[in-house]
Parts: sequence; structure tokens; C-alpha cells
Amino acid sequence: MNNRLKELRKTQKLTQDELANAVGVSRQTINAIENDKYNPTLELAIRLARYLKIPVEELFLLE
Repeated sequence: MNNRLKELRKTQKLTQDELANAVGVSRQTINAIENDKYNPTLELAIRLARYLKIPVEELFLLE
């Protein structure tokens, strides 16, 4: 599953740390998601999308 997390995070001028704190995970988790090394749980995917104010479908793309 591909994602646009890094692109959208930078567009909103957020650091990995800021985003991680906002959704309750570590910076390393955000880094792993951005580098396609970890697929988040559905719950985390929804929290990320809500925080970034976009639909989950715009954040995570099925290959």
C-alpha cells in the first residue's frame, strides 16, 4: 500500500515529531509509514487522515 503521508505532512508544515505526537505514536512509526516499511492499522490510518483533514483514500493508495 502506497501513501502520501510525507508529501501531505510537509504541505502542512508539520515535522514527523509533531504529527506523531498529535496522533499518539512515535516519530519512528511516522518515518516507517512514510518509507513504506510499515502499514498502519485502520485506526491509525483514520487518525492520520482526520488530523490532516483529508479522506483516508487520499492518504493511502492501494497498489
